[in-house]
Amino acid sequence: MKITQYYPVLQVEDVAATAAFYCAHFDFAPAFESAWYVHLQSRQDEAVNLAILRHDHETIPGPGRGPTTGTILNFEVEDVDAVHETLTSAGLPILKGLQDEAFGQRHFITADPNGVLIDVIRPIPPDADHAAGYPADTLPV
Repeated sequence: MKITQYYPVLQVEDVAATAAFYCAHFDFAPAFESAWYVHLQSRQDEAVNLAILRHDHETIPGPGRGPTTGTILNFEVEDVDAVHETLTSAGLPILKGLQDEAFGQRHFITADPNGVLIDVIRPIPPDADHAAGYPADTLPV
């Protein structure tokens, strides 16, 4: 099997408001829009996509319907400090403050209007204990 694209789909109550949130704060643009589904694409990298789907739409099998829960979206960025400042100034909730992690991330966590967690990350070198868990060619520098 050859996978040609991969992207998360968030099941939400308010498709338009959720799409607007990601467009305003994470620089996405609609690639397709309808009342029940919006496909978003990053303005910076067309390979980065996110879909927003009405949680009770008939295309979803009954047992799978319902708002998205227990999900964290990770967005790796070049300047996590600048994004933190921008999103804090915009009034987004900061659920975990900006910090460096020993396992190799500088990050913070916010949330979208549905409560989906968004972890904004810049890879950094991990400490010696965690460096051993990375193959040499993927070790953050």
